[in-house]
Amino acid sequence: MTIRAFLLPVPAALLCLATAARAQDSARAQDSARARNSVRAEHGAARDSVRTRDPVRAQRAGIAEDSARATSAAGAQDSGRATVARGAHAYADVAGRIMEAALADSSAYARMVRLVDRFGNRPVGSARLEAAIDWIIESMRADGLANVRGEPVRVPHWERGSESAELVAPRRARLHMLGLGRSVGTRAKGITAPVLVVGSFDELARRAAEARGKIVLFDVPFATDRNPFDVYDDVVRYRVDGASAAARVGAVAALVRSVASYSIQSPHTGTMRYDSTTRRIPTAALSVEDAELIHRLSDAGARVVVRLRMGARMLADATSRNVVAELPGRERPDEVVVVGGHIDSWDVGEGAMDDAGGAVASWQAVRLLRRLGLTPRRTVRVVLWTNEEMGGRGGLAYRDRHAAELDRHVLAVETDNGVFAPRGFAFAGSDAAASVLRQVAALLDRVGPVTVERSAESPDADLEPLVDSHVPAIGLRVDPSRYFWFHHSEADTPDKLDPAEMARCVAALAVLTYVVADLPEPLPRLARATR
Repeated sequence: MTIRAFLLPVPAALLCLATAARAQDSARAQDSARARNSVRAEHGAARDSVRTRDPVRAQRAGIAEDSARATSAAGAQDSGRATVARGAHAYADVAGRIMEAALADSSAYARMVRLVDRFGNRPVGSARLEAAIDWIIESMRADGLANVRGEPVRVPHWERGSESAELVAPRRARLHMLGLGRSVGTRAKGITAPVLVVGSFDELARRAAEARGKIVLFDVPFATDRNPFDVYDDVVRYRVDGASAAARVGAVAALVRSVASYSIQSPHTGTMRYDSTTRRIPTAALSVEDAELIHRLSDAGARVVVRLRMGARMLADATSRNVVAELPGRERPDEVVVVGGHIDSWDVGEGAMDDAGGAVASWQAVRLLRRLGLTPRRTVRVVLWTNEEMGGRGGLAYRDRHAAELDRHVLAVETDNGVFAPRGFAFAGSDAAASVLRQVAALLDRVGPVTVERSAESPDADLEPLVDSHVPAIGLRVDPSRYFWFHHSEADTPDKLDPAEMARCVAALAVLTYVVADLPEPLPRLARATR
């Protein structure tokens, strides 16, 4: 059985909405003292209209009466494309209000700092994470958000323990290392063995006979001439699968050059996985400088020996929580726009960039809408997922708990690439929905040039279960140049983020979520059929 995607059918024509046009004209004539209520005036009359499945045309309802007279689906669709910009413009005033308020407010940055400085890093299974979640829930209730709760999630629990790596020959030197998440530990006295340096899995296969009894080092550089996130996708596989590949050829441990675009002797951790068919061997990341040192010594003909000690261990699964809070919709509260980030982090640094910044920016976007008195048609739901870093069980648990509601999830938004200067969005969904979202992005003139690019897969990890369930999903994309300098390292601290850039991210998220939640009709979806 094969599965194919197709776009839901679009009605042939729209009914005339003259009352909506009059409401919009009246709203535009109001002075600035009444601007707080302009969005409801512009769209209030449209609530009585006949519903259409195409939000592009629904968005311009009451603006172009001629489209109601379209006599064919093709004709109506062409007309919709010609006038969609005017439909998005209906939200220009309220988008301006949101951006003005967001850009004048540094409370998002201040709250992020308060979170990470008070609780530190937040690995799953830790008391620190659960204390942070308690504080967030209490703060969301104080903000006046509705239906605030923690939804339980069973999560893996890995502890790093004490660890070290040392160059034993041809000279002695301390190596800068971090064990990889899920790795097993070594014996108490550690593992001391010669090092085999390889630059790819193919090279390891060619040199398999040399690997037995050795520590394999994967020294794979992070290219700097392409988008860093594309490079990350290429090189992270050595961190994730390197240990099992080394174990298959008889290695006793595996090391990987840190997946980082810049380094000052700063190792970067991250998750790994074991192949169930191979022996589990310890694995760790070295700083870029130390990986290159070992490679140079090896190329010079030296016999390189390293001692690795790791106290890492997996414990029994623990219980954590996804944090959920809502701004209930005024008209269709059972339809939902989700916006969020993940609240867990690695056990190094403070997890400010990854992803306290994204989580707090999403939370603050909804808090801002409430403060401005903006209640959209649909519910806006903040979700701060747990366990993104160690396998994504928070995203899976949210999908499973809300399975009966997913048909009414209009859009899911995540921010998990740092809250640097916003550049645009990556969207997984239908062509028609992407057209609507591009018009929404055009409203963000005060945030900067913002694009909407199509994504063939889930734009962010916690959204993947929702994308698999056909929920349209979008991820905020920011300036990527510095992210992998600090990612998963001790350097992930608040000083790496800029309050003004974070405020721009809040503005982008608030406008996007408000407009999509207030559109007369939901975004059209991709559906699946079997044959």
